Amino acid sequence: MTTSTAGSRPDQLSAEAQRRRTFAVISHPDAGKSTLTEALVLHAKAITEAGAIHGKAGRRSTVSDWMEMEKARGISITSTALQFPYVTKTGSTCVINLLDTPGHADFSEDTYRVLTAVDSAVMLIDAAKGLEPQTLKLFQVCRHRRIPIITVINKWDRPGRYALELIDEIQTRIGLKPTPLTWPVGIAGDFKGVLDRRTGNYIRFTRTAGGATAAPEEHIDPDRAHDAAGVDWDTAVEESELLSADDSDFDPETFRNCTSSPVLFTSAALNFGVNQLLDVLAELAPPPSGALDAEGHRREATARFSAFVFKVQAGMDSAHRDRIAYARVCSGTFERGDVLTHAATGKPFVTKYAQTVFGQQRSTLDTAWPGDVIGLANAQALRPGDTLYSEVPVVYPPIPSFSPEYFAVARGKDPSKHKQFRKGIEQLDQEGVVQVLRSDRRGEQAPVLAAVGPMQFEVASHRMASEFGAAITLESLPYTVARICDADGAEVLQRLASVEVLTRSDGVLLAVFSTKWRLENVARENPDVTLRSLVAAGDN
Repeated sequence: MTTSTAGSRPDQLSAEAQRRRTFAVISHPDAGKSTLTEALVLHAKAITEAGAIHGKAGRRSTVSDWMEMEKARGISITSTALQFPYVTKTGSTCVINLLDTPGHADFSEDTYRVLTAVDSAVMLIDAAKGLEPQTLKLFQVCRHRRIPIITVINKWDRPGRYALELIDEIQTRIGLKPTPLTWPVGIAGDFKGVLDRRTGNYIRFTRTAGGATAAPEEHIDPDRAHDAAGVDWDTAVEESELLSADDSDFDPETFRNCTSSPVLFTSAALNFGVNQLLDVLAELAPPPSGALDAEGHRREATARFSAFVFKVQAGMDSAHRDRIAYARVCSGTFERGDVLTHAATGKPFVTKYAQTVFGQQRSTLDTAWPGDVIGLANAQALRPGDTLYSEVPVVYPPIPSFSPEYFAVARGKDPSKHKQFRKGIEQLDQEGVVQVLRSDRRGEQAPVLAAVGPMQFEVASHRMASEFGAAITLESLPYTVARICDADGAEVLQRLASVEVLTRSDGVLLAVFSTKWRLENVARENPDVTLRSLVAAGDN
């Protein structure tokens, strides 16, 4: 069996791990997450221009939004991995592994999977709207997983709230101490630049046509800043002094302990403040340090190779009906062609078709290090939550399934396409696009699709028609609550009204109820039946 780490010197392995920054961008829908992702890639010089004009009203598509539904709707509905180098202001090179997540609440499960694979997160806040419900839910996930958070207040080029008001809201509502590293010069809607609170300099931005290229910036020392920005500079200095008096200067220890968050102000659409975010990520975001296994023991980044599959995605290339398993390297060195062990089955897994992923674009990958995301093509055996390792066995914690709240029976429109129908449903289930539930009563040709949000059904319908050539109809079911039960309980529950027991693809029995009140009545009237909760969307 090929061993990867054996071919790397420990000092080389450690150095490569220290260069990696693996993070996710989280936000409420429409906070500018995909636009910020694009701006980060632009400023790192991985692309030369942000987006191409697409769709209505000149809306841009981005490298991270590649699915047709994403382009048409202008929202992210699937997570995407982007890897690119970034040369810092000190001349060192970081390798950025950026995971763009779907912002819509209907795709919380996909975002949760991504958050199992990162070392830090960028929490994006709309300057006009402040903290919104989906942002709060994702913050709670980060807090539970002890993921350090960098806060970015975006859209400062548009009218919005006062900066001090937003800072106060962050501390009041989520208990995280905001420690701004930059402070806006000019109110929301009149974004001139930022005060760099660590150097005291004024960083003045210049607009470019449509924000398609990196915005030029001029660093002006404090003695000349008033002449350049007038009263707006004076206001920024006064407010910065208030922050210092309130003990809101950056503290690296509290950031690493997840009790404070550095804050930056940006306009992703204009590419203002993006360089500063890249530098902060390179300087302050934690590098990979290994991962906790299923028993709570840490496997250090310098140990033998191991990786954790957090996502499976098909349909990325219509010309090739392959699928990609995204795996986060937790420890050791990966080399293409390594024969690894699939922990779930104990079987060997050959990595001949390993790729690095940049949105929809893919290229052959020869070597990867801790923190990197590798794409394993045609990985039919892999599922989200699976572990791969070399030599020294390890199993990482599984990814829990969220509790579905929407249920619908799927049927193929064309009976002659039953093979395509079965293959498509199986594929969507394996990727985690929806949960697929079955019962003897309904049969194989009428599976029940279960989802956290109704938009998952739209994605499933679109992909069944476009990728598998098996258009489906969906018949809504009157269920809103699901609980795990055992075989004995299933016999009792199947005889009750407004209750149905279905089998998930992993063999788990799910009892579904019309309402939470029906669930409570059933539980009260049948105390011997054991019902266990699933993870709810947005729970820790």
